[in-house]
Amino acid sequence: MNKQVLAGVSALVVTLSLAGWAVAQGAGGVTSLRGADVDEPQLLDQVPRQIEGRMVRNYRQQPPLIPHSATQYQIDLRTNQCLSCHDWTNAGERGAPTLSMTHYLDRDGNELDQVAGTRWFCNQCHVPQANTPELVGNDFQPSTNLR
Repeated sequence: MNKQVLAGVSALVVTLSLAGWAVAQGAGGVTSLRGADVDEPQLLDQVPRQIEGRMVRNYRQQPPLIPHSATQYQIDLRTNQCLSCHDWTNAGERGAPTLSMTHYLDRDGNELDQVAGTRWFCNQCHVPQANTPELVGNDFQPSTNLR
């Protein structure tokens, strides 16, 4: 009896796997926002350069953009090199903007002496600023233009 159940389950798994493969093949290829196949190299006319200096924010509470290269900054579970300049203990002598006090609050609103774990990975909110073409259409307008 156990052999019959095992054979039935095996046949069902094989049938469902083949059916899933057939559906996936019939769905068409993967497309990208670049308009080319995923594995197709695409040459760029010009590599966008990062804009130096601070840019104006488009809405209240927008995380500031990073006005300098951050490609060599290590951010992992143990190290956050952004804090070597932007932590409140170093910002004054480095001439860097200090982190907002919200970065020193835990999820219960308690003040901490170091950056909260929920704010540790800077690049989850802050990105380098660059003038790049849009991948998709965007009709966003800054809130100061709406009255």
